[in-house]
Amino acid sequence: MSGATESGATSGDAVAAIDCGTNSTRLLVARADGTSLERINRITRLGENVDETGRLGREAIARTIAVLEDYRGVLDAHGVLKCRMTATSAARDASNRDEFFDAAEAAVGVRPELLDGMAEGQLSFRGALSGLPESGGPWLVVDIGGGSTELIVGIDLAAGPTGVISMDVGCVRVAERFLTSDPPTSTQIDEARLMVRFELTKALDQVPQLEAGKKMVGVAGTVACLAAVDQEIDGSERSLLHHYRITRRRVNEMCARLGALPARERLLVPGVEEGRADVIVGGAIVLAEVMARFGFEDFLTSESDILDGLAASLLERAT
Repeated sequence: MSGATESGATSGDAVAAIDCGTNSTRLLVARADGTSLERINRITRLGENVDETGRLGREAIARTIAVLEDYRGVLDAHGVLKCRMTATSAARDASNRDEFFDAAEAAVGVRPELLDGMAEGQLSFRGALSGLPESGGPWLVVDIGGGSTELIVGIDLAAGPTGVISMDVGCVRVAERFLTSDPPTSTQIDEARLMVRFELTKALDQVPQLEAGKKMVGVAGTVACLAAVDQEIDGSERSLLHHYRITRRRVNEMCARLGALPARERLLVPGVEEGRADVIVGGAIVLAEVMARFGFEDFLTSESDILDGLAASLLERAT
């Protein structure tokens, strides 16, 4: 049954959410009260070359399925009875997504749900605003993924989003399409920036209410990586990355610094992990351009994201 599975374990206290993204495959296991029991992030690059080929590669599928098989063991260890697994940008773009979905279902016991950009954005909004003051908005939530970036605006969690759009720009897509030299040339970086600006203009034409956001929250891997780089930490301590404030000036400085280094040398920078070194500049470009277009001088990071939104939806169903 799509969206739920029974593991056969006796404890029904925990729920699980799995997100199969373009760059990362992530797992959250939470108690019925919302407390996190496990939060695991593995870079699998499911969307490798999807922008060019329109298909999920055999090796990319195999990498992701191996991680999902590991996650199945985690679910069993916690006695998880309810699980939602989602797939986003890479699967949306792939003509052979069912090949991956069949293998993922066999590995986990639940078939991935293909989220469109609207649903992805709504879940990210829900996760990102959890724990933030209700009076703090209106918020612009920026979810920079591997293949897409979602922009979501809303006053608070209770009211929900008032505008959502998904743009086909993400750290992997930008890197594969434009930043093909190592390190990228200034011309490549300029072309990437121009493309992001063009997509932002289109997004605002379609959803003008995005301009209503007065405070910005950033989620997902690019944001977490830059928060770690800014603090010169390895990124393993979630509490140091959650609700950390980064200025636009620092985003541009980190983008320039990392963009001047070849990928192998970026790995020597504290906060840059294996599997993100080759795409972090693409993600930083997206982040910098979003901040510039909307006039944000700083933003707040959030480690709560689409996974938390998925888990919350399961916990609601249980009540």
